[in-house]
Amino acid sequence: MSATATPMPETRSEEAPALPAAGSSFYTAMRLLPKPRREAMYAVYAFCRAVDDVADDGGPADQRAAELDRWRADIDALYDGTAPARVRDLVGPVRRYDLKRADFQAVIDGMAMDAFEDIVAPDEASLDLYCDRVASAVGRLSVRIFGMPEADGIKLAWHQGRALQLTNILRDIDEDAERGRLYLPREKLAGIGLTAPTPQAAIAHPRIGEVCAAVAAEADAHYRATWEIIRRSPRAATKAARLMAAAYRLYLDALLKRGWQAPRARVKPGKLALLAVALRHGFL
Repeated sequence: MSATATPMPETRSEEAPALPAAGSSFYTAMRLLPKPRREAMYAVYAFCRAVDDVADDGGPADQRAAELDRWRADIDALYDGTAPARVRDLVGPVRRYDLKRADFQAVIDGMAMDAFEDIVAPDEASLDLYCDRVASAVGRLSVRIFGMPEADGIKLAWHQGRALQLTNILRDIDEDAERGRLYLPREKLAGIGLTAPTPQAAIAHPRIGEVCAAVAAEADAHYRATWEIIRRSPRAATKAARLMAAAYRLYLDALLKRGWQAPRARVKPGKLALLAVALRHGFL
């Protein structure tokens, strides 16, 4: 799939929580948290990584479906008080931070959207649902662990999840097309004359930049809304969210600077840019 809003490491163990790659912005953001909150986030991260692996590399469709159903059952068992081994690290976080069953199930449902058929030019509503499940649902789990006030925490998860996921989609359009996937919305593609595009036809279209620019504008609006919420929220509860928002914004800015004309070079903010973000927002 187009990568979820939290970067994924290369390996994991089902017996212990997967840890994010040491150089990732997610790892840096989580290191800002007190140990109990950090360990809770690692447990959530491990769950997201595991179900993401099923969606992308879980074998034939029926095998993926069966495994995702097992994850659904495991989450239900977790909340019923009989947690299987692979979700046992979530027992403490669920109790301590009042994490919601529906958000874990939403993440699984988001992975299922990718697992059984390649997403190609979803309509706007389907794309928004996808972003909510694979990114904002993770955000709703995260803001409770961060200690955000409930109402603003949910709003922050809504906007930041979509900002990060739309940035991922724009960053990964060429890689996704190679896998037969296209996450750009159907309505915007129809606006440049593509009514039933293949992924490769879409990314090669001379006007694809118009679609990407429109999606980038939506991501920008979500980043702006994210920062409005962060600025009025307790600083201690928004440290990780601030760093993630600032770091991911570097990707969007780099994409806008690069442009959308093929061939599109892969963008990755340099270490100095990430260091400048950390200094600007008081993380170092």
